[in-house]
Amino acid sequence: MEKDGRPNWDSPMQFVLACVSYAVGLGNVWRFPYLCQLHGGGGFLIPYLIMLLLEGLPLFYMELAIGQKMRLGSIGAWTSISPYLGGLGLASVVTSVYLCLYYNVINAWSFWYLFHSFQSVLPWAVCPINSNRTGPTEECEVATPTQYFFYRETLNISSSIEENGGIHTGQALCLVLAWAITYLFIVRGVKSTGKVVYFTATFPYLVLFIYLIRGVTLHGAINGLKYMFTPKMAELANPRAWINAATQIFFSLGLGFGSLIAFASYNQHNNNFQNQAIVVSLINSGTSIFASIVTFAIYGFKATLNYENCLDRMRLLLLNTFDLAEDAISMDSVLEWTEKLNTTYPEQFAQIADKVREGECNLEKELDTAVEGTGLAFIVYSEAIKNMPLPQLWSVLYFFMLLLLGMGSMLGNVTAIITPLRDFKIMSRMSNELFSGLVCVFCLLLGLGFTTTSGNYWFTIFNDYAATFSLLFIVLIEVIAVSYIYGIKRFEKDIEDMLGHRPNWYWKIMWAVTSPLLLIGLFIFYIINYIQGGTPTYQAWNKERGESAVTEYPVFGQVFIVLLLVSSVSCVPLTALYAFCRKRKDRAYEKRPSAVSTVSV
Repeated sequence: MEKDGRPNWDSPMQFVLACVSYAVGLGNVWRFPYLCQLHGGGGFLIPYLIMLLLEGLPLFYMELAIGQKMRLGSIGAWTSISPYLGGLGLASVVTSVYLCLYYNVINAWSFWYLFHSFQSVLPWAVCPINSNRTGPTEECEVATPTQYFFYRETLNISSSIEENGGIHTGQALCLVLAWAITYLFIVRGVKSTGKVVYFTATFPYLVLFIYLIRGVTLHGAINGLKYMFTPKMAELANPRAWINAATQIFFSLGLGFGSLIAFASYNQHNNNFQNQAIVVSLINSGTSIFASIVTFAIYGFKATLNYENCLDRMRLLLLNTFDLAEDAISMDSVLEWTEKLNTTYPEQFAQIADKVREGECNLEKELDTAVEGTGLAFIVYSEAIKNMPLPQLWSVLYFFMLLLLGMGSMLGNVTAIITPLRDFKIMSRMSNELFSGLVCVFCLLLGLGFTTTSGNYWFTIFNDYAATFSLLFIVLIEVIAVSYIYGIKRFEKDIEDMLGHRPNWYWKIMWAVTSPLLLIGLFIFYIINYIQGGTPTYQAWNKERGESAVTEYPVFGQVFIVLLLVSSVSCVPLTALYAFCRKRKDRAYEKRPSAVSTVSV
């Protein structure tokens, strides 16, 4: 390993912005609001903030300290602590490669939607005409225009993972563009990344603020905000809420990938990373809450719109069935009239009872419908945007913000691969431009598989299994290694050497006891959950019914999932075994000359 002449950030602000750009990503916009909705609105903030203090902040601090002290990427840093721990860094690199493969696909989708936003009528606002020119496309009619645009126009998705087809040319070109921009952002290492983060870390906040102003002025937005800020305290007794809070903090801060260690390795030796760790963690959590306010305002608008459309359909049904005057029933009195007509004309009402039950209008039920991930970002938001005045403007702003959030996170993801590999002398002989280019081309070529007709199903496998279990394992070993192999006392001295003072009791208790126990609990939960879950399943798109159906993965899919889980985790024991065998071989080699010299004497 070689760390002489290592470049540095131009200023501490650059480092903070790089960490913010990396940590604040798509999960803040589409995962956190979903969890709030799932666990009783604002009540979820209580376990979330507690887990930030018990788990997120101490582990974030620890990774920054390791990177700044060792001034090496993840592989070199952990090898310096102990030759047996080099596999931790290697596991982080493997996991980051998996993440890069599919994460930039989301950026490609953002490009696709952004380019399609510059049209007089948004393409996901109306159904296209069928080939006979007699009406809308059948698949779009049974689904919705937003679902059709995502599943058919964007993904051209097959009906299962077993049905494969060619590459979607438009998506492939968008993916090439996403990787080309990623390359330009990292081409000169920390020097180019340091300039880019000023934009990728700040502009999304401007868009979110604009969306906040627009969101709270939308019709029905108040219903969504009331839902968020009316906590259901009963959810605090739900263990799943605490587990989801812990995992959200864990993944949102980007722990275990090696990105934080890589970023911190470019700091000055006496940089105050403690304050920076606190600031970045609070900004990340604050952004999640801020994004949730915007999202719930839009949830309220969409739910109110659906509720009022439902009331209007019910109103027309009652008017036509009972032959009433057009102005007899208003929107506000639909429910009252339903009860009244049911009581007054029970036999006539019985004829439409099934339709009334199927079309029951309930605002609370609309708000309770929780959606996460790509469903929220590309379907629910698109549905809301098309109903806004000037939808093209809001569409461009929204997808440009998604793009910047995704690209900002990609800077950290790619740095987690390049930095540790360039610490090896053989890799450091290559120019930054060439080595970065090779990494980007390698990831691009593998990522093209996600642009095929079954690509979205493989995307789901990577999203669900490539960087969940392995990261918990990596960070658990990290905190145990620092606390009990490297030693808390030794780690304290390193921090004192950099900051001029030792960490207080809070940090030491978290590293030695609380965080390891929490991680062990999460680790056991994931194993039990995986075993009890039975055969892994995915959502397969059924174009005849216009909806997704739960489908079991075929045998080859299950085998691939196991390989994904094992491939990164196995780096830790295999590297430790290699280090042990090499050490034994070196000892045997050292003994041989002395034996020979004794015989010769």
